[in-house]
Amino acid sequence: MRYLPHTSDDIADMLRAVGAESLDDLFSSIPEDCRFKGELNLPQMTEWELYDHMAGLAGQMAASPEYRVFVGAGSYNHHIPSSVRYLISRSEFMTAYTPYQPEISQGTLQAIFEYQTLTARLLGMEVANASMYDGASALAEALLMAIRVGRGKKKTVAVSALIHPMYRKVIQTYFDPTDFKIVELPYRPDGTTDLSAADGIDDLAAIAVQSPNFFGCIEDVQAASDKAHGVSALSVVGFTEPLAFGLFRNPGSQGADIVCGEGQSMGIPQSFGGPGLGMFASLSKYVRNMPGRLIGQTTDEDGKRGYVLTLATREQHIRREKATSNICSNQGLCATLSTMYMASLGGTGIRQLARRNYDKAEYLKSELRKAGLKIPFGRASFNEFVAEFPEGSESSYDALVRKKIIAGIPMECYYGELRDHYLLCVTETMSKADMDELVREVK
Repeated sequence: MRYLPHTSDDIADMLRAVGAESLDDLFSSIPEDCRFKGELNLPQMTEWELYDHMAGLAGQMAASPEYRVFVGAGSYNHHIPSSVRYLISRSEFMTAYTPYQPEISQGTLQAIFEYQTLTARLLGMEVANASMYDGASALAEALLMAIRVGRGKKKTVAVSALIHPMYRKVIQTYFDPTDFKIVELPYRPDGTTDLSAADGIDDLAAIAVQSPNFFGCIEDVQAASDKAHGVSALSVVGFTEPLAFGLFRNPGSQGADIVCGEGQSMGIPQSFGGPGLGMFASLSKYVRNMPGRLIGQTTDEDGKRGYVLTLATREQHIRREKATSNICSNQGLCATLSTMYMASLGGTGIRQLARRNYDKAEYLKSELRKAGLKIPFGRASFNEFVAEFPEGSESSYDALVRKKIIAGIPMECYYGELRDHYLLCVTETMSKADMDELVREVK
């Protein structure tokens, strides 16, 4: 995208057009105490100086292919077919937003409808919405939805400690202003959630687990669903790596009521952390409590197929007190990208790719074990796992960074008891030679 700054004359012309005398006048509707009063530190640069500045900032990041990066934890490096990159660059898809006069945008609605269809099939659910901001906000909205389904009479949710730590922070942010309560479920020695901690909670609205969880381990989703249903609560299942469902049973086949998570690995570049894609699906009987918007398929008066905005739950469209969520936007461009990726691979391709990710991660896990490292959690995992490095591993980790190898992320940041433990990730993009070099370096 070209850098096209506005001149002082441009700004003056635009202010005159909207009837404002100055920029301060333009923002006068913002309360005085909410406005920044200082001077912004924005050095003046030419377009080319700005490019150099941005390149310098980007050069401070340890990114592939210059670095061998064994980091996942919610953002995964996958090959994206060139056909997907070409198709998403077409001008008719270039919007990050859903249309506000949707029925005249049949192509956009069809793309979203197909995204919903592919998402529902991948997750094994009956209905999927048009997407949400990201996996974390989708999970928080799922728990609010579970409370709505219970008509607000049940105000406690049980959340696994193995859900991505940043997702749990977002849930906490959503819940802090409310009288809803979060109970954290600890983890067991095999790297899965200890569901027994949910026993005896009288007003339980939902049990939430993530599979694969933050340790990379596959949870017993069926057991979590049975536990939730046993106390008339909903089973909420999150994920950060939907590719796993090409190999392992999807949540819908294991009793989940709501399934949600991050869809970045479905064809969206990592882009240093964003943007993401919140995939969200549920059973159809809960659809009127679902946040976001849904696109439906119908026929017009001539019998021709068409697409319509079927459900929208934001206060913009209905009375605020009746809205299920403030989120009605969707990640239009990312959802379309994801649709192209899933359609390009197909069911067989996703299954083969998942198998390749699994096999490569298992190879690295096996070689590290042979090299003397401990793999503390014995549960089956997908494309990432926790390894325990020898005591005092910080210096070794730093030495590897200097050799342009990022050996996972230190788990002690999130789980204080896991000192010298690292979460390592391998996708199809990692070569055997790169994995072998890591093993040689940590021996």
